Amino acid sequence: MSATIDQDPQRTAPAAGAAPAGRSWQGVRALLVRLHFYAGVFVAPFLLVAALTGLAYTFTPQLDQLVYGDQLRVERVGDQPRPLSEQIAAARAAHPEGSLSSVTTPAEPEDTTRVVLSVPELGEKQRTVFVDPYTAKVKGDLTTSWGATPLTTWLDELHRSLHLGETGRLYAEVAASWLWVLVVGGLVLWLGRSRGQRAKSVRGALLPDRAARGVRRTRSFHAVTGVWLALGLLFLSATGLTWSTYAGERFGQLLDAAKGHAPELGTLLPGARPAPEAGGDEHAGHAGHGGAAEPADPDPAAFEAALTTARKAGLGGTVQLTPAADASSAWVVAQKDNVWPVHYDQVAVDPAKGEVTAHTRWADYPLLAKLSKLGVQGHMGVLFGIANQLVLAVVALGLILITLWGYRMWWQRRPTREDRSALVGRAPARGTWRRIPLPALIVGIPAVAALGWALPVLGCTLLAFLVVDVITGLVHRTRTA
Repeated sequence: MSATIDQDPQRTAPAAGAAPAGRSWQGVRALLVRLHFYAGVFVAPFLLVAALTGLAYTFTPQLDQLVYGDQLRVERVGDQPRPLSEQIAAARAAHPEGSLSSVTTPAEPEDTTRVVLSVPELGEKQRTVFVDPYTAKVKGDLTTSWGATPLTTWLDELHRSLHLGETGRLYAEVAASWLWVLVVGGLVLWLGRSRGQRAKSVRGALLPDRAARGVRRTRSFHAVTGVWLALGLLFLSATGLTWSTYAGERFGQLLDAAKGHAPELGTLLPGARPAPEAGGDEHAGHAGHGGAAEPADPDPAAFEAALTTARKAGLGGTVQLTPAADASSAWVVAQKDNVWPVHYDQVAVDPAKGEVTAHTRWADYPLLAKLSKLGVQGHMGVLFGIANQLVLAVVALGLILITLWGYRMWWQRRPTREDRSALVGRAPARGTWRRIPLPALIVGIPAVAALGWALPVLGCTLLAFLVVDVITGLVHRTRTA
């Protein structure tokens, strides 16, 4: 329930300049109306942009197939794939530049094998060569970012930061930080209504009032749509915050305290000493980036040996094979199945001996690590395939409608008399906090402060709202005097 202009301030708060009523729980409702209104007015544009860009990103799998189908798909599914070493050799013959970073096996029979190269002039991006696994012929190449195509990368950056870098990421965090506040506040206001509303019933809460007219009809559609989409909107808010800049850092601190991080795979070979240079295990997936000299490619046959060892260890489906970072480290073979039921097992392999030196299993992940991982995949629309995409599309479209209905209500409530005309409706009256019961203030102020620490962008923007509100009040008093 985003653009929140869905309550009549003349019913929920005293008129400006009137003496405030006594303290009661109705004061809490009046304050919630005011917060819901102003948050909707100022945050709704961020939500609208996030919904539009997220809707575009939702269908990137289909867009990728449409734009890059020649590289991503084979012309004909064969009976038996060629050896992986032969496919890698074909890719390196066509693209000898850079160094061999990783290889990802096909996810489906009609998919191509991906041979990823680290090329210094591409910076953090890579060159991915696509090979037909049945003929070992190169289908093409793309500049990718952590496995994503150029189109997916562009839409991802649009949704994440509007292509404005780290500063642009604040827009998404503002939207995610306030979305849950607007949803919860809207639910409380709609489900707790008592005067001048339809009868309290399941039908009244879940179905719009088609007999109503004007602002009441718009408010009905706005609120009912929010009720139906509440769980989806809360999910998007929570998962979006987990990898945001500031709230994501707080979430990382929570995982540290609760020991909720995914288990690390030990890649140090038995009996070997760590390499003197920093980076070791944590940079095994980025071998070749930033080095002064390009390392020599591993033997393509070593990929074949590592894959065979991983298959014997139980890693099925599509896997990513990453060569050892140095002589003291093992190779890493990791499952890349993001569709439910997911598979994220990893093994460290000594291809020379054909042995598994370490193993991490998805079943051993802590609960918080599992929820975080699954939440990200669900937010990106891949966890449940096309059904996941359709649900996200419906939620995004619903959020767009809720926002537009909210602004329409603000316009419909505008004064229309010749001596009192205005472009939009009047805001709820100030001073509602003076009507809140003292116990609620005593508990609420520390709770809001703690929430502002956990969600810094929410706390800063809320403080900004308060400052603007105080300044507005002082200006109004000065003009009245």
